[in-house]
Amino acid sequence: MKRIVQILIFSSLMLSTAYADAPSAWQVLARSKGSTKSYPSVVQELLKDDLYFTAIPYLKEYLSSNKKMSKKVDILIDRVVTQVGIRQFEVLSNSILDRTTASTVQYILAKKLFRSGQYKRALNKLNGTITRSHPVKPFALQLEGSIFALLGKTQNAASAFRNCITESKNQMNSASSENRLRQLAINRDYCIVGIPRVEFANKSYEDASLSYLELPKDSYVWPEILFEEAWNSFYLRDYNRTLGKLVTYKAPIMNFTFNPEIEVLQALTYMELCLYDDARNVIDGFYKEYQEKSLSVKKFLKKYKKNYKYFYLLAKSKKNGKNAGNTLLNQLLDSVLKDATFLELVESFNIGRDEIEKVKGLRNSRMKKVFIANLRESLLLQRDLIGAYVRKSLHLEIDKLDESFEGMTYIKLEILGRKKKNLYYDIVKETRDRGDIRNVKRNEKQYFWTFNGEFWADELGDYVFSLKSECSK
Repeated sequence: MKRIVQILIFSSLMLSTAYADAPSAWQVLARSKGSTKSYPSVVQELLKDDLYFTAIPYLKEYLSSNKKMSKKVDILIDRVVTQVGIRQFEVLSNSILDRTTASTVQYILAKKLFRSGQYKRALNKLNGTITRSHPVKPFALQLEGSIFALLGKTQNAASAFRNCITESKNQMNSASSENRLRQLAINRDYCIVGIPRVEFANKSYEDASLSYLELPKDSYVWPEILFEEAWNSFYLRDYNRTLGKLVTYKAPIMNFTFNPEIEVLQALTYMELCLYDDARNVIDGFYKEYQEKSLSVKKFLKKYKKNYKYFYLLAKSKKNGKNAGNTLLNQLLDSVLKDATFLELVESFNIGRDEIEKVKGLRNSRMKKVFIANLRESLLLQRDLIGAYVRKSLHLEIDKLDESFEGMTYIKLEILGRKKKNLYYDIVKETRDRGDIRNVKRNEKQYFWTFNGEFWADELGDYVFSLKSECSK
């Protein structure tokens, strides 16, 4: 940023009255002679032409150079962050961010405090200056509910999630873009499932089972919630419904989803039904599918380390239909490309790129050079933020895969122990058919449906197995 500021100061001093047709922002810079005190006025003028990404370096420099912000600056920060996303400003230190009471920055601080485990401080930020009508309020309520849930304050959590649902819906009615509408819809749906998550944590599994059904199947987050529903059914000992939820992930329409814990829970469920051969088949298939491929992905991640540009280009290439590496890496990338945060980062990047043509159209060459330099700084950071997110997501998935291997090893050992016990007590299994409709349980919101050639897309997630436990009484 210092290099760009130096260019800016030099160009401002060189400006003459010959460039009388320059935009107002450039004229403000000329009068200021490089002083950061003029930057809020510069930003204000840039926003008139929707040059949000071009304005980012001026706001960051002003925040870094001044310890107190006026209400006018707070409003400008809110406008810019709402448009470009929070991640451009998350890179700033907490001490710098704390200099403004802008609602979006308070939310950013709360998220950073939340990630570092400082839950009470995070709540203080959320309950400080964020008004109900502010664009960031629905997201603040979702974060608030999550914090209350982690603190064990279940009633507060449920209340925050319900308020989040209402506020998200209210703002969806006046959403200014498809991107904004999608963000609010995803936020609303995470708050909908926040309620059954609280109930699950409270061990109110029956309540959670009903509450999960409030999430519509056309929701963007629904595929990942199936796994949670499967665990809830597992704790209810409704193992057939657990298996039904998990088998849904085999539908072609769900092939972008990657979660190795799905197969761990599947094997665990078969074990609880004492269907040891089925459990062993799942475990063997899991090792065959992922053991070598995961090692290959680990080498790949080790090779490129923190080359964020490479990971950005990798995701971009995959989005354009080009495969890379083994099938596991491609599956992981497909999952990232569908991720809500990734989509938001890319959308912001595209908004920034749209500013390039506007800036290139400026007639003053010095002005053009300075603004392009600032825009380039913002876009390069956004590119690296995307690359960093892709890299982090791949690492997290590989870590989950390692944990899943450990889980499978435990299940294998447990099955061996149980088989030995059966042999010791000379327990003999009865011979019978595997499926029986009498083994299917349902509540008042669930209906029995006989299949007659339906496609996978019909009633996804409502499959139920009808297996009988082979465990001895």
